[in-house]
Amino acid sequence: MDKLFETPWFLKVVALVLAALLYISTNFDIGSGSSSFNTPAQTDTVVIESVPVEVYYDRDNLVVTGVPETVDVTLEGPKNLLVITKNSRDFSLFIDLSDQEIELGTRSVAIEVRDLNDRLTATVDPRTVEVTIEEKITKKFTVTPEFDRSLLEDGYIAEAPTVNPTTVEVTGAKSTIDSIAYVKAIINLQEGVNDSVTLKAPVQAFDENYNKLEVEIDPGTVEVEVPIVSPSKTMSIVPVESGEPASGVTIEDIEVQPSEITLYGKQKVLDTIEDLQLPVDISNIKENTTVTMPIDLPEGITASSAEEVTVKITVKSNADTEEDNPDENTENEDVDVSRVFSNLRIQYVGLEDTYELSFIEPSQGVTNVSLTGKKSIINGLKSSDIQVSIDVTDLGEGEHSAPVTVNTPNNTEAKSSVSVAKVSIVKKESPT
Repeated sequence: MDKLFETPWFLKVVALVLAALLYISTNFDIGSGSSSFNTPAQTDTVVIESVPVEVYYDRDNLVVTGVPETVDVTLEGPKNLLVITKNSRDFSLFIDLSDQEIELGTRSVAIEVRDLNDRLTATVDPRTVEVTIEEKITKKFTVTPEFDRSLLEDGYIAEAPTVNPTTVEVTGAKSTIDSIAYVKAIINLQEGVNDSVTLKAPVQAFDENYNKLEVEIDPGTVEVEVPIVSPSKTMSIVPVESGEPASGVTIEDIEVQPSEITLYGKQKVLDTIEDLQLPVDISNIKENTTVTMPIDLPEGITASSAEEVTVKITVKSNADTEEDNPDENTENEDVDVSRVFSNLRIQYVGLEDTYELSFIEPSQGVTNVSLTGKKSIINGLKSSDIQVSIDVTDLGEGEHSAPVTVNTPNNTEAKSSVSVAKVSIVKKESPT
């Protein structure tokens, strides 16, 4: 055996057999379903789908659109080469627009093939494509934040959000940049949010029809802070007397500190409240009294700027008046007396539903009223018996002055400390 292995003819025969096996394995048609062999003379075609298309151009100064990402290629040639090429995809497709003298505009260009075996021919579908070559420009735009306000918890509103940075640079084809109508930071809020949030938001560009545009944006994200608060309204605290004072005592004044309060709650509830009425029980009040009273919030109001207020009640004893005037007939109830009612709310009538009114002067919309009349009538009056109002019928937007009218029971004379009220009328904002 050793002598056989060492003979030259034995080695030549083994080499011949190995070459034959290699030839058979290369040319055997696996996909044919039969034990046939391919010979170099046999040709066939094969379609290779979704072949990427590369584009060469000046990316710093130009933008090219209209080039398909992939196309189909039909190859024709020897079967053995087709099998190898289909599996390896060792060729590529490209469009060359790197010519420095290339003109801007739309043109038809051919898709070329490279690195393909010389014995194969390729047919590209489509052979040519329409491409648009445009100047590449960069422009600054202001970023506008956008979010879904319906995701806020009921009773909360979002104040004006802040964006950092406020502007971004947008780069793209000139026609695309010119079509930009909005550059927005899209904020994704969680449903039921009830507290201020700070988020990173992606920036996107849109045309006037709100179609997203393919452009480069730097930076691609911005920081947005959205202040979320409960709606609020500042109003006067108006004391409302309840009960009757002690015999022989007249309530001269009721002062509340602080005189204003800010309420927080649902906007539709706040719109129905003009002032916060504070019930003050004057029953059995015999002397000047200062008390601390808690604030009872109306239904639908969640919080207030103060939880309690100080109420100072000033009284005048009828006995003291009689001692100061010993000659006066104390039994005569028909004598004329005067009494001051403090912090009476000025009501307004004739305002259309689409407008809202605020007082400029007096700023709190309250006044003091001095009543003069028979003692028997004056002593029996309460603040709720006196109506102070202004008529704003047919008044439009703007600042206006209106005379103050006081309606009192018969046989009394009234004088308001404010004879003319200055008000501002504006149109209500539409709900967002």
